[in-house]
Amino acid sequence: MKMNKKEKVKYWVDIANYDFDTADVMLKSKRYLYVVFMCQQAIEKIIKAIYIEQLDLEPPRSHNLYYILKKTNIIIDEETITFLNLLSAHYIRNRYPDYKEKLSQKLNKQKAKEFFNKTEEIFNWLKSQIISVNN
Repeated sequence: MKMNKKEKVKYWVDIANYDFDTADVMLKSKRYLYVVFMCQQAIEKIIKAIYIEQLDLEPPRSHNLYYILKKTNIIIDEETITFLNLLSAHYIRNRYPDYKEKLSQKLNKQKAKEFFNKTEEIFNWLKSQIISVNN
């Protein structure tokens, strides 16, 4: 069965919510590297929901958050662009064991909580921009 645009958007929003909830669980269980990874995943999926809603196309197979978002009509400030690029870098680095070990050493509870809080702010705002899910 083929999904229509609204169903696709809802699918991406649902899995974005799941990933964001997982980031919260990872924070509570002190798995700080995975907090940041799941934050990246949640933002990526909510951006892909926006992409589908606005363009009615399959989203790019990219994990670069700003690259995907700038193809939509969502306008963000420089601080948010910087944060999205930082999250994107963590996704890429998480895939390689040597980077994973270095990042694990740099991420503590405070840093993970900062990533989580900023992600929550951006995530909720982006989600509020999705018309088909909010109506």
